Amino acid sequence: MKSFEFTVKDPVGIHARPAGNLVKEIKALEGVKVTLAKGEKAVDATRLLSVMGLGVKSGDTVTFTVDGENEDAVAQKLSSWLEANL
Repeated sequence: MKSFEFTVKDPVGIHARPAGNLVKEIKALEGVKVTLAKGEKAVDATRLLSVMGLGVKSGDTVTFTVDGENEDAVAQKLSSWLEANL
């Protein structure tokens, strides 16, 4: 299991469009389960409404947990995508 934190820089946070893109990106990662957590609440990162339900705003720090095959490589790929898109 590999975890990393990310601070959202997008001025409007993770609203519908970026949440949809994030879910799409995570669903493309095969062989892993990704969980997204904000505070005490954690959700399956492949569920759009769950991700949006976290109410992540600009400046919030969230934790991604990757569990499965090639965790390190997947976590690095996901982290790079987040830096470029959120």
